[in-house]
Amino acid sequence: MQRPYYCSYRHRQPPSFPAISRGRQLFWQFAAGIAIGCNILYLHWRWTASLNPDAVIFSIIVVMAETLFAVGTALFFYDVWQEGDTTRSSPPRQRQEAALDDLTTSAQHTRHKPIAPIAVDVFITTYDEDATLVADTIKGAKNLIVPTGCSVQIYVLDDGSRPAIAALSRNQNVSYLSRSDNIGFKAGNLRNGLFHSDGDFVLICDADTILLPHFLQNTLGYFRDPQVAWVQTPHWFYDIPSGISPLKILRRLWPQAPWRLRALLFRLSGNRTVMQDPYLAEPTIFFDIIQRRRNLHHASFCCGAASIHRREAVFEVALTQKARAYIQIPSTPAAKAMTPPLQPYRFHVSEDLYTSIDMHCAKARWRSVYHPEVEAKMLSPRSLEAFCTQRLKYAGGSIDLMLRDLPPLRKNMPWQHRLHYAATFFSYLTALWAPILLLAPAYSLVTGIAPVTAYSFEFFLYFFPMLISHEIAMVATSKGHSLTNGRYLAIATLPLQLRAFALVLQGKRPRFPPTPKTESTGREFQFARPLIIWAGALSLAALYGVFRWLSGQNSFGLTFLLINLFWISWNIAMLVRLPLGAWLHAVCRTPQHPTAAPQPLSHPDKSVPHHAVSQ
Repeated sequence: MQRPYYCSYRHRQPPSFPAISRGRQLFWQFAAGIAIGCNILYLHWRWTASLNPDAVIFSIIVVMAETLFAVGTALFFYDVWQEGDTTRSSPPRQRQEAALDDLTTSAQHTRHKPIAPIAVDVFITTYDEDATLVADTIKGAKNLIVPTGCSVQIYVLDDGSRPAIAALSRNQNVSYLSRSDNIGFKAGNLRNGLFHSDGDFVLICDADTILLPHFLQNTLGYFRDPQVAWVQTPHWFYDIPSGISPLKILRRLWPQAPWRLRALLFRLSGNRTVMQDPYLAEPTIFFDIIQRRRNLHHASFCCGAASIHRREAVFEVALTQKARAYIQIPSTPAAKAMTPPLQPYRFHVSEDLYTSIDMHCAKARWRSVYHPEVEAKMLSPRSLEAFCTQRLKYAGGSIDLMLRDLPPLRKNMPWQHRLHYAATFFSYLTALWAPILLLAPAYSLVTGIAPVTAYSFEFFLYFFPMLISHEIAMVATSKGHSLTNGRYLAIATLPLQLRAFALVLQGKRPRFPPTPKTESTGREFQFARPLIIWAGALSLAALYGVFRWLSGQNSFGLTFLLINLFWISWNIAMLVRLPLGAWLHAVCRTPQHPTAAPQPLSHPDKSVPHHAVSQ
């Protein structure tokens, strides 16, 4: 039997995420203030003194896009303004310590029968994943260290109703649950699990979520606060490729490359690698920067897997939503019979985000807690199909929720939470004006029209301080995490977000497809086509602009040409990073089924280490 690809990554240990230092936080906040000030000055100048009178419409469209980006920047800066980790506590040993029983009830239990332990249900949701993958997840759940006074029951929630998973569950001595339909998809699967279990807390795992042994020891203590509804932990993808050596790329693309060329390439690159994280899956910025800092206001939202929930909070919110829906339905027997079913987790593609919003709006003032340390490991997307499936689901669910419910305007939501959720949904709206700035340099080169009166000294006097101060602020807030892949990701997901907008506006509800857990299938071009087409269009515009300038058929100077060529080149690099990384990963990855041993080089180079040449 062939070993799954992820077996070779199991030795990796999770990273740690220390809190930001006091000095760095103050510097970041100072830099953010400077950046906002420079942005205001730049936009004031753009609106009042820089619009091109010969192309007013084009100028206004571009400056409107710049203004909306500035609004998004301000919301983002609010979103990540300050860290505020919740104080950790030891796991509760008795039910009243976790706000599960009052003292009177506990005293009665003590007189008449032993006090029940704090019950934790582990839900492993699966649909079509391989049994080997589910077996690893079950093993991780069974290796949990159970705190004193607690008990754990493991449930495999199989929405695929597969005999192989049922047999696996029996062999592993864990509970198996399935259902006759797939109503509500993952949310409905979780509801079915809740209706067939009675644990005080529910720990949610996807089919690839391998819990680390100390998960319960490090998270249950937060529930000493009776208002804590759930605790979210970071997602850590332990299988992200660490990069490909240039020598390996050369060997795969040109197997007969001269040995002298290989030797030269090795001397130039050494053991360095390129295209780390080819599918842009690394979630550190989102979890350690955004989610962690939202925790200051208890506003971090649930991300599904590797989270643990208080059953009481889940059902309290579900009952409130059902009662509200019942009241809003016309008061006829037939209409009342159509009341939506009880949904402990909302029947929505973004059930985790939707349920978080419901809880943050509840009159009970339920709180969320973000626990900043990794307590589980998961698998990342390993193909462009998996990447597009996952990102389209994220975008479609969030946009559908934004347009149909408008969470920032919900009743009972604290104003801090409103701004945090506004930052989330505004980031998806960016897809509506980001293409304007992406394509504006190409339009300028093709038409010879600039969105400003001139690229003069005055323009750079306002533009450079705005740009540099923004970069300094972003580096300061990132705590040393790389921002590069986040920028690639923002551009790479634009076609998917635009498609999601189109589907939602057409009335098509987002689907619930699970993210494929397999390696690349070689169909990378199919899913990268929009990015490649955009990059190709920008390239043609750049060539046309250069041709016009060289032939003298233009009305613009060298500065105009160089500035627009710079931005076009930057945008092309952003567009091609994902398809290029995915293609190289597919080409250079080690085959699952080894073929014949490679033939020795005809001209071995004694000056190059053997392991380097063999790559």
